Amino acid sequence: MNIIKHSLAVLGMIAAPVFAAGQVSISIDAGKPGPVINKNVYGQFAEHLGTGVYEGMWVGPKSNIPNTRGWRNDVVGALKELHVPLVRWPGGCFADTYHWRDGIGPQDTRPSNVHGSNVEAINAVGTHEFFDLIDMLGADAYINGNVGTGSVQEMSDWVEYMTSDGGSPLARLRAQNGREKPFKVAYFGIGNELWGCGGNMKPDYYANLYSNYEHFLRAPEKARPKMIASGGSGFDTAWTQALSKELKGRTIGITVHQYTVPTGNWDVKGKDLGFKEGEWISTLANTMKMDQLVKDHVAVLDKNDPEKKIGLMIDEWGTWYDEEGRSALFQQNSLRDALVAALNFHIFHQHAERVPLTTIAQMVNVLQAMILTDKEKMVLTPTYYAFQMYVPFQDAKSLPLAIKDNTSYTLGAVTIPGVSASAARAKDGKVYLSLVNTDPSKAVDVAVDVAGTKVKGAAGKVLTSAAMDAHNTFQNPQAIKPAAFSAGAAGGKLSIKVPAKAVMVVALEE
Repeated sequence: MNIIKHSLAVLGMIAAPVFAAGQVSISIDAGKPGPVINKNVYGQFAEHLGTGVYEGMWVGPKSNIPNTRGWRNDVVGALKELHVPLVRWPGGCFADTYHWRDGIGPQDTRPSNVHGSNVEAINAVGTHEFFDLIDMLGADAYINGNVGTGSVQEMSDWVEYMTSDGGSPLARLRAQNGREKPFKVAYFGIGNELWGCGGNMKPDYYANLYSNYEHFLRAPEKARPKMIASGGSGFDTAWTQALSKELKGRTIGITVHQYTVPTGNWDVKGKDLGFKEGEWISTLANTMKMDQLVKDHVAVLDKNDPEKKIGLMIDEWGTWYDEEGRSALFQQNSLRDALVAALNFHIFHQHAERVPLTTIAQMVNVLQAMILTDKEKMVLTPTYYAFQMYVPFQDAKSLPLAIKDNTSYTLGAVTIPGVSASAARAKDGKVYLSLVNTDPSKAVDVAVDVAGTKVKGAAGKVLTSAAMDAHNTFQNPQAIKPAAFSAGAAGGKLSIKVPAKAVMVVALEE
């Protein structure tokens, strides 16, 4: 509660339009809209790891925790507030060993999950249950098929089972299992991380496999999913190079996975809480490398696909910290994670023409989650609030934005920009501006000018706190959350004092 009061006190001091010397200047050209920021940039990823699905989201229809058809009402309700546009399922590496027939039919007769050497809970969540969740959220489905341990026939059957509207045996089986109408599969990924857990393959070999699988994934023409090829990891563009040359006309996107590790060392990644400022700046610096990564892959796409028919799908991204004795990739989520999310949003906006889809890892209880649960308890994370604040950017038209006289934030040998920003005209007609101040100690004055328009003011929300690792717990679930913000203008220009270590989204009053 003290954190919230402190934030509100800061906000009360910054409402008056004061133009200070040495301030950062931002200019927005609202008359030259750029590419649309696809709403699917704000997609989510749900994988069968730990309590990411079971308990975290699914408790079963007989649970004492309030639920609808087995899905937790509190979690679903919270996710709906994010206007989740897309959910990727069932993996991830889990998809590489998932056999869809294990997740249909009466639940008490389904076999157990087998993931690696672990035999886990029965397949209570399968195709039908997943689409129940999709329907509740009003989202699109992004299904990942099993290339690693599956077969062309198995994947072909699954696509037919989900999409067929005729009297085929698989359509009849779907009806027998309670769903006569076909499911809507917006996207279908042919495999996952084929360079690693998906099969330890080479890109040329997978390109041939992909063509074979894609050829037999038959669906009614109007219901055919958009096919996505599984690409490489990080800055390695070899997979993007091979797939964009070989799969023209067969795929609408090639994936790349990029996680943010504070230390850059996968053996000792860094802490989720209690970290020092060195890991604050290294985390932000490492996540900002996403911009160069996208540029590298887009350069390959531009060469091999000048018609821009293939998108770069970043369907695994987010922070990854040391588990420290905890299992199943559970980690806490702090203000630092909210800044990581916002900085990545700005990068995706900047590359909206080539990045039409991303899914953060993951929705609940795993890695950079929106929500944490413990039995009947639920808590929203700072990352959740970042996604909530950025909802207006879904399907908004990006606007050219220039930053002049930007500040720098330096610690030791590391220097990063002090301010990151993005602007767009949303579907409600308003211009939205988002701002990040990366400096954990110093507020920054920002002057905003919109070409051809005199801004009257701005209103929105800001997320900040006194502590770098401020986070919500089950004992104190509202320790950090967004506070209301408003600012005035003078002479048609807006003046904003952005608090230290803050994420801000405001609508401009024109």
